[in-house]
Amino acid sequence: MKFLILQHIDIEDPGYIKDLMLADGFNLTTIELDQGDTIPENFLDYDAMFCMGGPMDTWMEDEYPWLKVEKQKIKEYVIDAEKPFLGFCLGAQLLGEVLGGQVVKSSTPEIGVLDVNLLESKTSDRLFSSFPDQIKALQWHSFEVQNLENNDSVTLIASSNTTKYQIFKYKNHAYGIQFHIEVKNDTVAQWGCVPEYKQALENTLGIDALTQFKAQTAANLADMNRYSTIVYENFKQLLQTNAK
Repeated sequence: MKFLILQHIDIEDPGYIKDLMLADGFNLTTIELDQGDTIPENFLDYDAMFCMGGPMDTWMEDEYPWLKVEKQKIKEYVIDAEKPFLGFCLGAQLLGEVLGGQVVKSSTPEIGVLDVNLLESKTSDRLFSSFPDQIKALQWHSFEVQNLENNDSVTLIASSNTTKYQIFKYKNHAYGIQFHIEVKNDTVAQWGCVPEYKQALENTLGIDALTQFKAQTAANLADMNRYSTIVYENFKQLLQTNAK
């Protein structure tokens, strides 16, 4: 299996899921868009595309002109070719915009280890059917996807108290996950060094929030890793079905 990973900052990779992919011996190609890498011309030859988070926002095309190209490639991959896709945080927002939604500033930033509620639609979903009705998830975002209701091919799978589109899918092969299921034990410490993330954290939770955030993540990490494993194993089955 060959995976194409689109990254927007080098410390936001697929994390725990990447460890699982490497353990399985899969071929991973990482494109660091913020460092000038370009998406390869043969991107449709890859079995799956992962699109990760980042400190920029989807609308910052003047500052980050590669965002426009990235959106076009996601459209070609997900809508035109109907190939498997997982988008996390910014990656979920990019998918949402490609599918006709809008990315807007959240009424309240979601930062911390917070509740996400799985909906009835999860019972028949290929990735999330075995998830409990509520999970704790690491959130670190101030923008969100809205207005996907007009796309009949989009299914809402999970919401939180303030963000409707926490998990959504397009048809049965492309998923957007607004929260961070891929976290590892050093994720919060690393992300806390990114100026944009640090400022958002302190603005929302206070100057000493990082210490508390680390503790909350550590207390829930085993469950988060278990959820990552479930998603990954089910995604592999989706890939096998898609390859037939």
